[in-house]
Amino acid sequence: MQSVIKKGIYDVGVEDWNVRDFHGYSTEKGTSYNAFLIVDEKIVLVDTVKKEFFDQLIRNISKIIDPSKIDYVISNHTEMDHSGSIPKLMHIIGKDKPLYCSNLGEKALSAHFGDNYNYKVVAGGSELNIGKRDLVFLETKMLHWPDSMFTYVKQDKVLFSSDAFGQHYAGFEKFNDNISESVIMPHAKKYFANILTPFSDKILKLIEEVKGMNLEIDIICPDHGIYWRKNPLSIIEQYGEWAKQNANDKALVIYDTMWNSTESMALSITDGIASTGVNAIPMHARKWHRSDIQTEVLDSKAIVFGSPTLNNGIFPTIADVMTYLKGLKPKNKIGASFGSFGWSGEAVKILNAEFTNMKIDLVNDGLKVKYVPNHEVISKCFDFGVEIGNAVKG
Repeated sequence: MQSVIKKGIYDVGVEDWNVRDFHGYSTEKGTSYNAFLIVDEKIVLVDTVKKEFFDQLIRNISKIIDPSKIDYVISNHTEMDHSGSIPKLMHIIGKDKPLYCSNLGEKALSAHFGDNYNYKVVAGGSELNIGKRDLVFLETKMLHWPDSMFTYVKQDKVLFSSDAFGQHYAGFEKFNDNISESVIMPHAKKYFANILTPFSDKILKLIEEVKGMNLEIDIICPDHGIYWRKNPLSIIEQYGEWAKQNANDKALVIYDTMWNSTESMALSITDGIASTGVNAIPMHARKWHRSDIQTEVLDSKAIVFGSPTLNNGIFPTIADVMTYLKGLKPKNKIGASFGSFGWSGEAVKILNAEFTNMKIDLVNDGLKVKYVPNHEVISKCFDFGVEIGNAVKG
C-alpha cells in the first residue's frame, strides 16, 4: 500500500536503501526518490525517479491506477534522480501527453531527452486546473538548479518542494510525525549544508516571497526523505536560520598528517581553542567524510586547516576538503593554517591563499614547524589555538 498523503494524493516514489555516495556526499542512511500521483478528473504524476528504479515506480503507480491513464506529468526539477524515468514513462503514457516544466526546465529536459515531447512551459504563479484541484507553480530558480520549481495543490494545501526541505534518508517512516526530530533533523541539516548553502541568499528571498503569498501549507513533500506534516512551517523557518549562516562559538581543526607531526600540532591547537571556552573539534581528513565536515562548517565560526607539505603542495586529502568547501561558499567564518614540513614548507602559504580566495579572514599568518614539533613548539601550538579561540569569541 502506497502512502496516502491526502485523499487522492499518493506517494509512489522508491527507497534507495544501498546508495552510500551521492555526488561526493556520504549517504549512510541511503535516500529516496519521491514521486507523487494526484488522482482527479485529470491524473497527474509529479516528478519521476532515477531510471534504475523505473520498474518499481510503475509497480507503485499500478497499485493505484493503470499507469497509461496518467494525463499530465510535472517535472519540478531536471536532475536525473527525478527525471531519469521520463523517457520510459512517456513511452507508456504517450509522448503527446503534456509535460509541465519551467522555461529553463524545458531547455534542460530537451538537452537530456530531446525535443520530441509535448513540453508545456509554466511561469511562476501560473495555475493548472485538473478537476477539483488547482495546481499553482512557484519559480524557485537556483534552488538548487536553474530549472527548479515547486508545485502547490491549493485545495489540499500540499507543497511539492522538489529538492528543497529534503534529506538523504531511506526508511519506512514517511512523515516527520513518524520519526523523532533528533533522528531526522541532522539529515536535514546535512542536506542543507552540502547542497543548498551556496544559495543561502536566494533561500532567504524565497522564504520572504512565500510568506508574502500567504500560502496555507498542511504538508511539505520534498523529493528526498520524509514529508513534513507536523508543524510543516518549522522546516521553512529552520531553512531561514541555516541560510543566515550564523556562526556559533565553534572551531574546526581539519588536518591530515604523514608522520604524526601535523597531528600533534592539531591536537595542541584544539586544546588551546577549547581552553577559551570555544567548542573545538579536531577532524582528521581521512577519518571524517568531506560532507560531514561541511555539516559542521555550517554553524562554525573558525575553520583551521593543517597540512604537511607534500611535493611543494598541500596534502591530497586537505586539497579535497578545501576544494569541496570552496564550492559551497561558506560565510561568516575566520580561518587559520598550520603544518609541518621537511625542506620546503609551502603548505601554510597555499592554505592561506585558499582562505583569501574564499573571502575568509585570516586570524594570523599561520604556524609551521620543520620536522617533529618539540615541547616548545607544542606550547606555541597551544597559544596559537588560544589566539583563534579569542578571535572566535571576539
